[in-house]
Amino acid sequence: MRVLCTDQDNINFVKDLLLIGKGEFQATNDKINIKSFCNSVPTITKLIQNVYPNIQNISSKSLKWFQERAILSPTHEQVNKLNDLILSGFDAQSQMYYSVDTVLEKEDAVHFPNEFLNSLTPSGVPPHSLILKIGAPIILMRNLSLPTLCNGTRLQIKKLRSSLLLECIILTGCAFAMTINKAQEQTLNVAGIDLSVQCFSHGQLYVALSRVTSKFNLYIFASDPEKVDNVVYKEIF
Repeated sequence: MRVLCTDQDNINFVKDLLLIGKGEFQATNDKINIKSFCNSVPTITKLIQNVYPNIQNISSKSLKWFQERAILSPTHEQVNKLNDLILSGFDAQSQMYYSVDTVLEKEDAVHFPNEFLNSLTPSGVPPHSLILKIGAPIILMRNLSLPTLCNGTRLQIKKLRSSLLLECIILTGCAFAMTINKAQEQTLNVAGIDLSVQCFSHGQLYVALSRVTSKFNLYIFASDPEKVDNVVYKEIF
């Protein structure tokens, strides 16, 4: 458990987290009401504003400010949407980067046209067209130089040099938004949970909710905060 505060609200928060992990928290048809559990916000915009206040002045933010906060979501598709939305919210030098759009065997081009390949967003692979800005936090998705530069290392962009080169510094915190699975073992001071897409795997909601050190720094957006899916296979216990 990551909760550090010892006031009664956070003591109750810890108890409720354990019940959520077991699938026993005030559930009705495996759905729970999170309105009384944490800070429920009405829109994605409000979620971003609470987790990343005054993001338009990104140059004034310290490394620690980036390290201690993130927005989590169940799917890569929604994470990409969040990152694009947050990036559009501040003014900084930007550059478009493209993936390699050729096939290894020429005859495969008939079966897998470039337009089709570029539309795919598989897990662990960035989108074909990737807009990056100076000051934005990013996450490394492959092992480059172990143990320092490995899959999951967080970086902050300092210079956009070319279509093949970025100059970055290493962070220990998070990208703007990441999947819930990627956030395992992370500890955050401020966390936002985007449940535009509901959690779909065992224990996923518990992992998301248990990243913070205080319930007062946990913000959740859900289309219906009174009916949030909590997938728990009780037979495992």
